[in-house]
Amino acid sequence: MSRAIFSYVALALITMDFDLAQLRALSATVAEGSFEAAARALHVTPSAVSQRIKALESAVGAVLVQRSKPVRATHSGEAVLRLARQIDLLAADARNELGVVGETDRAATVAIAVNADSLATWLLPALAAVTPAVTFEVHLDDQEHTTELLRSGTVMAAVTAVAQPIQGCTSTPLGTMRYRPRCSTGFAERWLPDGATRAALAAAPVVIFDRKDDLQDAYLRRAAGRSAAPPRHFVPSSADFVRAVELGLGWGTVPDLQAAAELVAFDPGFVVDVPLYWQQWQLRSPSLEAVAVAVRAAAAANLR
Repeated sequence: MSRAIFSYVALALITMDFDLAQLRALSATVAEGSFEAAARALHVTPSAVSQRIKALESAVGAVLVQRSKPVRATHSGEAVLRLARQIDLLAADARNELGVVGETDRAATVAIAVNADSLATWLLPALAAVTPAVTFEVHLDDQEHTTELLRSGTVMAAVTAVAQPIQGCTSTPLGTMRYRPRCSTGFAERWLPDGATRAALAAAPVVIFDRKDDLQDAYLRRAAGRSAAPPRHFVPSSADFVRAVELGLGWGTVPDLQAAAELVAFDPGFVVDVPLYWQQWQLRSPSLEAVAVAVRAAAAANLR
């Protein structure tokens, strides 16, 4: 989106009066992925959802959603989507504070982006400690990429490896997750009988989370050189990744928080410390702050 178009949309957001039904239609359509699903969530017809979004686009003066499968917000739509979700959250907070929550009212929903290893280890207990008046929508992505979901308005907060706060957000250090290259005892005896030599690492199978995961390759570049190309298993689930290493499919860089006693740290002098940060919208919301407090406490108890 050009700077001129962005400025026009920003000016429209400041000066116009928003229709709450239109904002909710936009938020529901992007969240549910289609006009039909949004209509079911809002208990209206798909035609009503479409008309509300068209009216909102006319008021803003820009196309807000891509009519794709799933429906996605445009660059202009991301700005309006953030506003819509902020209003939704504040409205839910107000209902809770006033004690007027009825059967048809939704709980305050806090959307969070988090890396898989944090979700599998220390984050879920933190979310469980938050009041039942809050529900969660959790999005998984690599810690280097979770801020993109913040920037787009998809989530309100993120566990991220990015320290610099994105526009409109605050950033708080949480601590570091420590990783070490590990394998099963049987795997070490078969593939690394003389230790982590260059020749052994060039041949030994490796387990990788997904194609965004660079932890194993970073170790290989250091220990075996850039030309090392061992067989690779891709296992995109944190618990199953560790299970694959335990079963001897390959070696992998496993967090200390997930390392079972039977796994061997075959190069104990090598560690990777991944710093994590909590970024969230600059929004005075009791629900969002309750989540932040619980997350910071859990991080302090589990991270380095």
